[in-house]
Amino acid sequence: SSGINAEYGGTFSKNRAELFKYYHPQAMLTFEGAQVSGHEAINQKLTSLPFQQVQHVVTTVDVQPVPACDGAIIVQILGQLKTDNDPPHGFVQVFTIFPINGAHLIVNDMFRLTLHNN
Repeated sequence: SSGINAEYGGTFSKNRAELFKYYHPQAMLTFEGAQVSGHEAINQKLTSLPFQQVQHVVTTVDVQPVPACDGAIIVQILGQLKTDNDPPHGFVQVFTIFPINGAHLIVNDMFRLTLHNN
């Protein structure tokens, strides 16, 4: 799982337009509460984010197998995200990854900044 996480993070930082290849065609993404479905809609959402530069600093990665789904895993990532000249913000991201036709594809992706409203 750390391999796909590092590869995904590198692609997110360098060329977000290539992220679709990590997602199943019917995958779902919830990004800061906005839900989209399908790898094309996910790609459109991720490429439309309003920043040019992004850095991920991963603090922890937790992985669990999905019972009754041979080879499927749930991955939770906790870390910090820095975009353009903004200060770093904490984030949490959860993926469900399934082995499909010899590839490991994201079927669910949930992302939140860990911001607290006062």
